Formats: sequence, C-alpha cells, structure tokens
Amino acid sequence: MRLTLITQPPRDGAVTSTTFDHERLDVRFVPYWTFPFAGRRGTTVIDRSSAYPLFGWRAGRLADSLVRRGSIQLVHGMGAASLGYARARQADWFGTVPFVFNPHGMEEFGSTGPGLGVLKQLAYAPLRKAVRVCAQAAERIIATDRALVPVVLKHLRVTEPHVSVVPNAVDLEEVDRLTDAAGARDVRDRLGLSSEDVLLLGVGRLEANKGFHHLVAALAQLAARPSLAEPALGTRWRCVLLGEGPYRARLERDIASAGLTEAVLLPGRVGEAELHAWYAAATLFVHPTLYEGSSIVTLEAMAHRRAVVATSAGGLPDKILPGRSGWLVQPGDGHALAQAIGEALAHRDRLSAMGQEGRALVEREFAWEAVVVRLLDLYAEVLAGRIPRFSSSPAAPHTAPTSIPLKQSGT
Repeated sequence: MRLTLITQPPRDGAVTSTTFDHERLDVRFVPYWTFPFAGRRGTTVIDRSSAYPLFGWRAGRLADSLVRRGSIQLVHGMGAASLGYARARQADWFGTVPFVFNPHGMEEFGSTGPGLGVLKQLAYAPLRKAVRVCAQAAERIIATDRALVPVVLKHLRVTEPHVSVVPNAVDLEEVDRLTDAAGARDVRDRLGLSSEDVLLLGVGRLEANKGFHHLVAALAQLAARPSLAEPALGTRWRCVLLGEGPYRARLERDIASAGLTEAVLLPGRVGEAELHAWYAAATLFVHPTLYEGSSIVTLEAMAHRRAVVATSAGGLPDKILPGRSGWLVQPGDGHALAQAIGEALAHRDRLSAMGQEGRALVEREFAWEAVVVRLLDLYAEVLAGRIPRFSSSPAAPHTAPTSIPLKQSGT
C-alpha cells in the first residue's frame, strides 16, 4: 500500500528533512494562501471561512487529478481540506474513487458545547457549508467517538449507515519513551511538593471554552471550606495549568481574586518531554472544558495512568468511565467540579486503580495499534462496495467501486 499525502508546506521548522522520508509515502504540497496579518487575534474566523475552504478546493482538485490518472484508489479527506474532491464527486461520480471523510471543527456548528453567537454563526456559514458538502459526497463519515455520532448525524445531515466510529489515537510507545521518573520528581521538587502532596494538572490552550475559570472557582470553593479542603487538598497542594492563549490575563485576575496566586500556576507552553513529566508527576488530571472533540490531552493523561475529573463535553464520555477511570460533571458546573475533585482526593487510595483502568482502556480502544486496524477494516469495507453513495433517499443506487483490493489503495 502506498500513501499520497496532500498538505500545506511546512512552516517554522515544524518538520525536519526526514519527517516524510518513507519509501511508500509521496507528499504533495499545496500552498495555503491567506490575507495579510492573518493569524493575529480576531482573524481566525475570517481565515477559516475564506482561506481554508480555498485551500481545500485546490487540495481536493489535486487529489481528483491524481485519481483520474489512475494512481489513487481511495481518498481520505480531513475536514474542508477535501472540498475540491467532494465537488468533483458531485459533478462526476463515475470518474472518482471511494471517499472517506473526517469532519473537523464540529464546534463551529455550535454542536459540542455552548451555542455560537449570531455573528459567529454568520461568519462560519461558509465553512459549515464546505464541511457538509464533503460529508454528503462521502461513502463513509468518521465520528471520532461514539458520543459524537448524534452530533455528526444532526449537523452534517447524513444517515447512520454512513457513519463509522474510528477514534483519534495516541502513540503509547512514544508516551512510555517520554515517561521519566526523574523528570516527574524534578517538577515536583520545583514546586516544593513531596510525593504525598497534591498536584492537580490541566493542559490546554488558555481560552474561555477550556473552562479553566470554572476550575479556579472550584478550587476556591475547596480552599474556602476546611471540611472539604483538609482531607482533599491537604496542607500542601498546587494546580498547574499548562498552555498559552488569549484568556491568560482573565485567568490571572481570577486566580488573584480567589487568593490562589501561590497555589494555581500558569507556566505557559512546555516541550513534549516536560509535558510528559508533568503528566507523570500529577496526582489527578482535571479537564473542565465547556466543549470538546476527542481530547488528546485526556488520552495522554490516561496513558500515564492518571485518574481524570472531566466534563461530559464532546467525546469525553467515551473515555472517562465514572467510578472506574474518573469522574464526569456537567460543563460549566463549578460546584459539581469542586465536589468531584474533593471526592477524588478524599479517596486517593482509589486513584491508582482508576489510573490503571484508564490505561487499559487506552490500550484497547485508543492506541495507534488498535485504531489502525479499525481504519484498515473501514477502507476494506468501503473498497468492497458494501456502503452505497450517500443519499437521504433509501432508494439510492449502489454505485461505489466494488472490487479494488486494499493493497493497491492510497489516499
């Protein structure tokens, strides 16, 4: 099997000369053209509704040209980056090959959390249309979690037989390689914490949707109530929120107002090795997000055998099994978040077993080895023609290719 990857050219040293060095990989770069000063705060919506679909048109048309030369047997599109190929299928179904589609950015439909404001609803309309076009041109649409299947059905206007669950994955070999007991001790030493003291960890971009302000409020509740704080937080504790973003100043004000300046720390972004040292050092991982997709950071924490307190946003219910691998609370409910953290830390003897349960779940369902098998099975099913072209009509003809062997496929 060979793979053709169509993507943007690398920027800012994001890849090395060996990143794409594989005998079975062919890389085609399509420039991403946007307007001057894009990337600054406040320009994201404009870029994603203009430059991104334009890139998707051009990248998808390149995929279509490769298909028509006979060198590609299956196209796997990521988000609106496959728009040009979806349009080619609509214009000439018989001149194309099967199409598997991963929708990205479902939050722009207001589908995995609080609804979008009116202005954002209008601004994101072109991007939502592009994503729907891609979904409705595909034999199969991927939902990255079972909990997200209803979201995909509702907002992409597709039917259930065309949706398959293939999770996002983590590389357990890489996690284990980066796990360093000495590094974990070092980060605790820097905070003046012993192995018995409490270290709460959150990871994510500092934005309102990550819900870190609710976590600060929850910690303020715990610290203000000795009956909860004494058995839970203990005499020495810290909460570390790793990440950077536009919400930092607001969080700093909230932390100061709560009197938690010494206890809740914002170190900013860290490198991969240090990030995994923090995971290994944590007593409990907390993810108070208001809306979410799959949450790779939660999977990474579970891979490090950490029990998790999280909200039930997005795909998190597929990962956090209440009473087994952690606690789930409603997004935005600071009081419930405080109760869950208090309960977790009041029963610290349970956290190790819950962390082991989380690791076992990742190994079964979210490790690359498991996910690749599911993805290849999906390719085989689509190539064998067992799923018809998408249509809202149950009488749609079965027109997908039927006899192309998987070993010849590419994307």
